[in-house]
Amino acid sequence: MDVIDKLLISPVQKFIKIESLSGIFLFIATGLALIWANSPYSQIYNSIWEYKIGISTQGFELSKPLILWINDGLMAVFFFLIGLEIKRELLIGELNTLRKASFPFFAALGGIIVPVLFFLVLNNNTETIDGWGIPMATDIAFTLAILQLLGNRVPLSLKVFLTAFAIVDDLGAVLVIAIFYSSNLNWILLLFAFSILIFMYLLSYFKIYSKYVFFLAGVIVWILFLKSGIHPTIAGVLLAFSVPIAQKINVKTFTNKLNEIVGRIKKAENDDNPVLTREQIDEIDNLEDWTCRVQSPLQHLEHRLHNWVAFIIMPLFAFANAGVSFQTEFALDYVLVFNIAISLFLGKSIGIGLLSYLSVRLKWAELPDGFGFSQVFGIAVLAGVGFTMSIFIANLAFIENAGYIDSAKVGILIGSFVSGLFGFLLLFIFSKKKIV
Repeated sequence: MDVIDKLLISPVQKFIKIESLSGIFLFIATGLALIWANSPYSQIYNSIWEYKIGISTQGFELSKPLILWINDGLMAVFFFLIGLEIKRELLIGELNTLRKASFPFFAALGGIIVPVLFFLVLNNNTETIDGWGIPMATDIAFTLAILQLLGNRVPLSLKVFLTAFAIVDDLGAVLVIAIFYSSNLNWILLLFAFSILIFMYLLSYFKIYSKYVFFLAGVIVWILFLKSGIHPTIAGVLLAFSVPIAQKINVKTFTNKLNEIVGRIKKAENDDNPVLTREQIDEIDNLEDWTCRVQSPLQHLEHRLHNWVAFIIMPLFAFANAGVSFQTEFALDYVLVFNIAISLFLGKSIGIGLLSYLSVRLKWAELPDGFGFSQVFGIAVLAGVGFTMSIFIANLAFIENAGYIDSAKVGILIGSFVSGLFGFLLLFIFSKKKIV
């Protein structure tokens, strides 16, 4: 039975496994970036990311430094995957009913509001007020990687809870980026972009999907968002919501058709010939066509993109953005550093822990089976690991001040490290007995 259980890993366990391994890659990428940025070869590190790449024609220019191709381009794919995960969870996952969604929802709400309040209370500089969104994010890859270090001390239900509230947390961060970190909007370009999106939503409603149409529409919408003033990564999320979760062909119809195709392949067998007959080749092509028509586009894209995002895009983002030089020409703003670190550590701990507890005591939500409030508090502390999304928001908040960006990154690193360490220790203490 154990062998069968290991072979039949659930989709949730696969997701957790990939994200956990991705967290290890993030650790490595972050360490390498910090070492290189503070080495005698730091100038090479900086010049690589500032190298401009793009195209320029009469009337149109799309040329950016390499770091912006990563932050605006590749991260749009990251946000697209987040959008797919959010849609899946809302339709068929851990957030598809009020009973399932209520507990992680209140946990995420506390993890968004309280860190922001901490930042605003501690901030005493009008120039850094735009950084209020930085401590509201939780990095799911890092946190799951830390949870994996605890092995079977931590029940799967606790990992599912962390995944669910982190996805709600990501949705909150996406909304904040779209509403508060976009400026100088070109409404004509936005009108064109949303016209295309509405068309894609109509196709999704009628369960019509073509990867070629989707890819072309995605590129156009991304460029329109880029030129309109809204951060182009938001295009990734909005496009993800246009991916249908199912097509017109259901499993029953596909199974019947599969039996017919298999029957025709057997009928066309030629034992004397080792190669396929023309009829068999046609039926195999027919089978491929029917397989594409029955697959869930959302599930297929999520499956295909997850490894690329987890093992290439996110580590590359970390490698490009985490390289803070401590010998920088910009003096670090230590007030901002410690404000962000405290907001991540205490804000997340208090916000998630308190609102989780109150939501159950006031009967707004139910505590899921398999763990108690002590472990929830351990997760609340661990959620202070902000990293990927926090650095992303810091780049947007202080886009014109490199000194504040460096200070914010140092604060994120300190807050994430302290949260990760204390969260790990608390969960180790609160989960003394191994889960069988």
